Amino acid sequence: MIRITTLAERPELLDDVYAFEGGWPEFMMQDPIAGSLFGRVLEFFPEHCLVATEDGELIAHGRSIPFVFPDEDRTELPAGGWDRVLQWGITDHRRGRTPTVSSALEINVRPSHLGRGLSHEMLAAMRESVQAKGHPTLYAPVRPNGKQDARQPMTEYIQQFRDDGLPVDPWLRVHVKAGGKILKVAPASMVMSGSLDEWREWTGLPFDETGEVIVPKALVPVHCSLEHDHAVYVEPNVWVQHDL
Repeated sequence: MIRITTLAERPELLDDVYAFEGGWPEFMMQDPIAGSLFGRVLEFFPEHCLVATEDGELIAHGRSIPFVFPDEDRTELPAGGWDRVLQWGITDHRRGRTPTVSSALEINVRPSHLGRGLSHEMLAAMRESVQAKGHPTLYAPVRPNGKQDARQPMTEYIQQFRDDGLPVDPWLRVHVKAGGKILKVAPASMVMSGSLDEWREWTGLPFDETGEVIVPKALVPVHCSLEHDHAVYVEPNVWVQHDL
């Protein structure tokens, strides 16, 4: 039997969350904002972190973050997507501001347990958890990882639908089936940069030509400069809104 609770209710699972293997490609672990702030979500907002266990094993977890929106400085959801909303939530917490909404940050399912509908269950639990805190809206900067053509613009990809009217992308489909509404692309949601040697280490690719490099599991091309010995990946995500 699968049991979904908050980390606040199961603090003994903290180390298991940190050690969780979620199948992310190595280059996705190089976002400096995530590296400095993402772990703080577990510390500052355990009641916003979900853990799913089966027979005592952690098989999925999720994190959301509360923040103030809108206000005089935040009139639109940011183009900076995941990175920016993480910064907003941490900043609001440190300033003692009372949050008004929440944003999903991650739902991560153990690869061995994919295909069991856990993503739907985790999102439903996240919606219920946020609603129980009195927040009328859950936003989500969704990573549409079903996107296969890195050169296809994200704005075009999110306009692709199946015959039943649902998005072709599996993660966007999970959100829409749960009641979410696709709003817009966050064109610079995460940024990963490094030297060419670092990118070679992260991807196993040569990075030996200036220009666009297609990296497996990257949603758009990586920009490579031999002259300047660096490459930069700017990932677009998609803002989805759940009215609760």
